[in-house]
Amino acid sequence: MLTELASHNDDIRRLLDIGYALGVDEGYLVVRDVPYLDSSGALQTGAIVAKLIYVDKVRVQQDNHQVWFAGSMPHGLDGKPIPNLGAASASLPLKESDLVVQYRFSNKPLGSVGFSDFFEKIKNYTQILSGPAIERHGATPYTFRMYQERTSDSVFKFQDTLTSRAEIGDLAELFKNEVIAIIGLGGTGSYILDFLVKTPVKEIRGFDGDPYHVHNAFRSPGRLEEDELGKTKAEVYERRYDDFRHGLMLCPKYIDASSRDDLDGVTFAFVCVDKGSARSRIFDLLMELRIPFIDVGMGLKRKQGMLSGMLRVTYYGGHDAATMRSMQLAEMVDDPDDIYKTNIQISELNALNACLAVIRYKQIRGFYGDENASYHMLMEVESLRTLTEKMS
Repeated sequence: MLTELASHNDDIRRLLDIGYALGVDEGYLVVRDVPYLDSSGALQTGAIVAKLIYVDKVRVQQDNHQVWFAGSMPHGLDGKPIPNLGAASASLPLKESDLVVQYRFSNKPLGSVGFSDFFEKIKNYTQILSGPAIERHGATPYTFRMYQERTSDSVFKFQDTLTSRAEIGDLAELFKNEVIAIIGLGGTGSYILDFLVKTPVKEIRGFDGDPYHVHNAFRSPGRLEEDELGKTKAEVYERRYDDFRHGLMLCPKYIDASSRDDLDGVTFAFVCVDKGSARSRIFDLLMELRIPFIDVGMGLKRKQGMLSGMLRVTYYGGHDAATMRSMQLAEMVDDPDDIYKTNIQISELNALNACLAVIRYKQIRGFYGDENASYHMLMEVESLRTLTEKMS
């Protein structure tokens, strides 16, 4: 990764050329071997960490003029903390376990709005932090040391700059071993897929045997390519997202009692089907395999010429799923008048239903706060009022 960055970014190459010990930690540039003085005047070594903003796969730019520092507070020759650093205590979750960020510094040249590139930025900070150590101990930040790059285990084919920009790497780790099944890739299921593709779960398995028709394009994310029509939904969505991430397996099939092998290793599932009989068979299998899951539903009708209705998100935990099922919160049989039924689905409501389901899943996994610990959520379209129920 570092070699590739240096070959496409002149400022990174210049830093390497003069001897800085560089490394890359996901979305951060790490400058190691930065000498400094501690409060007693002893020589210490720290690391500067700067955020990388990826313009594309190989070109990067700065976020701002600030950096993080892994080390104690740097001091001057007078034994006092170096001034004008705008120092503030800070932490930053990094993959490199030997680096512990303790401070964030904010310094820029007088009269400027920032630095022109990473070369100027790193040179400025090392001069300030290392100057006293260079003078007293003859130390140097130019060690030409090569640090073995950690092999990235990211599921994404691009750098996950969203996580680094938001500084939520520790929360993203919650999903690293998750294997998600999405059963049904229709309106709501396709939006759940879109959201989870951008979540660092280990693997996503999607199942739907239906073809992709024009009406699907009106209630699913992404643009329509004419050659997609008539192909299976699984094929369309796999091609659409394949360039974004690894670990995506979408199968043109339906899940039933014979699908045990398809769900082997799954840690969580989303059920997004509109037929009660199919839902019942899927519930049977998931409960037998003790896979926790969320079932979604949407019911819309015309009322006084306008649409009204309800969105539903219901969580079935691995141990209490039978109790939940007995409450009959989701349809388990087919409506005998289904042939006459108008199945109204609107893209924004499909997306909202998917949003509620994915947010609930992320609450369960500890990514979002969860005050209610609800197992059942209903949202009225007319009032936008949400009703939640939790286990007593």
